[in-house]
Amino acid sequence: MLTRRNAPPPDQQALEEAADWLIRLSEGELSDSERAEWDCWKASTPERGRAWARAQLLQSKLGGLPPSLAMSALDRPNSPERRAALGKLAMILAILPVGWASWKLAESRQWSADYRTAVGQRRELTLADGSKITLNTDTAIDVLFDANQRHIHLREGEILVQTAPDNSPSPRPFLVSTRQGRLQALGTRFTVRELQSRTRLAVLEGAVKVDLAEDRKGTPLIIGAGQRTDFSSSTFGQVSVADRSAGDWTQGMLMADKMRLADFVDELTRYHRGVVRLDPAIADLRISGAYPISDTQRTLNMLAHTYPIHVSGHLNGFWVMLSPT
Repeated sequence: MLTRRNAPPPDQQALEEAADWLIRLSEGELSDSERAEWDCWKASTPERGRAWARAQLLQSKLGGLPPSLAMSALDRPNSPERRAALGKLAMILAILPVGWASWKLAESRQWSADYRTAVGQRRELTLADGSKITLNTDTAIDVLFDANQRHIHLREGEILVQTAPDNSPSPRPFLVSTRQGRLQALGTRFTVRELQSRTRLAVLEGAVKVDLAEDRKGTPLIIGAGQRTDFSSSTFGQVSVADRSAGDWTQGMLMADKMRLADFVDELTRYHRGVVRLDPAIADLRISGAYPISDTQRTLNMLAHTYPIHVSGHLNGFWVMLSPT
């Protein structure tokens, strides 16, 4: 069975079952009764057939289970590591084939980086010059300090930068680069977030000079304290007032002030080890409050207790659906 590129993914339950069968097959040969059960499962419904077609596509690309999941998936039954691998594998099947290249690229960027964080993790680094870098969830950076520069390359994710004065004989610029451009700190504290095709900059103290990747000879843009902007590799976006909560994630909080639930879920998903889906009927519901990002299940429970929202979870909370009560 072929998987059509523009076809919607099979339903959640079928994907979970296909992920489980893929893991079971990776553990070794099936018995005759298990193989009969597997064959019956594949043929029982069109959704299961489509889900298994995606599993076959993944097998053809990797020759089996993704290496990053293999060791945790082949753990003892019902262990947290195995359930985590099952949840991630179901997500991979959901994005195939369109999202495969993006997932594979993200995996390679993360694992080859100098410093990285997993989904839901934060990490603070103190660099050789005393500057501090805080990595947000699912972030990867490279650090290059030499005689001419102090350079941070943001591969993926989001960082908060607190620069320190350079006491070397020849003061070196402090630079942060993304795919869209290069930022030079002018004695400052700021956040940088790598989006799909843009970079988001919010300056909390001092100022930052921005040069575009495809327009290095153009006039740079200087963003001052309390300002923010998004920019692509060729154009600057509008400069606006920075959200006062731009750096609150370093304290483990996600702030909402009459925020659309759809926008809130987009942010929360960055910290959740799994998938959070939202019924369009409540997408425009406005919410407010301070929510912990280190415990996304607690945040979801807070929403359910405060607003007319029903939260249902599967795969030990890896797959979550928010719907109206």
